[in-house]
Amino acid sequence: MTPAAVGTVHVVVPDSIDDPSRPSGGNVYDRRVCRGLAASGWSVVEHLVPGSWPRRDPAASAALACVVARLPDGAVVLLDGLLACTAPEVLVPQTRLRLVVLVHMPLGAAAQEDEVPGTSDRERAVLSAAAAVVTTSTWTRRLLLETYALLPGKVHVAQPGVDPAGLAPGTEAGGELLCVAAVTPVKGHDVLLAALATVADLSWRCVCVGSQDRDPRFAGRIRREAGEGSVGDRVLFPGALTGAHLQAAYAAADLLVLATRAETYGMVVAESLARGLPVVATTVGGVPEALGHAADGSRPGLLVPPDDPAAFGAALRGWLLDADLRRRLRRAARDRRRSLPGWSSSTAVISRVLAEAAG
Repeated sequence: MTPAAVGTVHVVVPDSIDDPSRPSGGNVYDRRVCRGLAASGWSVVEHLVPGSWPRRDPAASAALACVVARLPDGAVVLLDGLLACTAPEVLVPQTRLRLVVLVHMPLGAAAQEDEVPGTSDRERAVLSAAAAVVTTSTWTRRLLLETYALLPGKVHVAQPGVDPAGLAPGTEAGGELLCVAAVTPVKGHDVLLAALATVADLSWRCVCVGSQDRDPRFAGRIRREAGEGSVGDRVLFPGALTGAHLQAAYAAADLLVLATRAETYGMVVAESLARGLPVVATTVGGVPEALGHAADGSRPGLLVPPDDPAAFGAALRGWLLDADLRRRLRRAARDRRRSLPGWSSSTAVISRVLAEAAG
């Protein structure tokens, strides 16, 4: 049955949305939402904007201004926050448009303020002027409300969805560790390496899947330190993987490890749970929300403080040495996978927000 037409939405996203060399949770989310809105009856018009977002760049701002200028009066516009929140001079004057901003990572309210000085005021201006704001976690919504004093009724939560996936078989010893994250300081690979060094006496292997192009200097240092350390031959860096290659990495794993310093939700956590893989991760941002609980209230993984290699290492040691713990966490992860939201849930929330913005 063909869905009934809802209206037209103009979706403004970075031009890297489909770049296989730069996979990210935000890009996946944007693409799945575009497809979901089209499937639910919206006429989706995509506008790809070049630029090294969220870095402020006059050429990128000019490109965004050109896109916005061409939009018809009264248009409903869904904007990726990476673009929107750095360009108030372009967007705030556009009272003729109905702007909805999709915030993946708060640029000023979170840990990235040092990277983009002055972003807080710019982000506040854009979000205050928007007709509505969509966040990807309850944690992010709470952060924006507390930081920018936005009206609660205009800030909505649409958690990322997850596709059904086959269970990873796992190994009896549990030594196949997987990290899926771009190799950047925010994702904490330095903490992970230090934690792995504390369990060098045990048997394991860790595959670190993720782009090494976001911060080449940091990625080079991490590879060098891994090679020179006591665990170098057991830590692999295959780069960014997508499609069947990424699926194979999940299928071969026993445990997801994520030493991140900032995370608004943690899509890789949900992706791992969809395969019944337990998680060892930090307590930052929306990670506890993504990890969730099994039906009996148990956690399908272990949470430790950020920037604490000793605590992360202790969690890994417990996983590797305690067969009962592995069984409990695997059982909880397989139970949790049944309650993970699908992408249709994400799309339904955003569709409702867009319809309300359209008035």
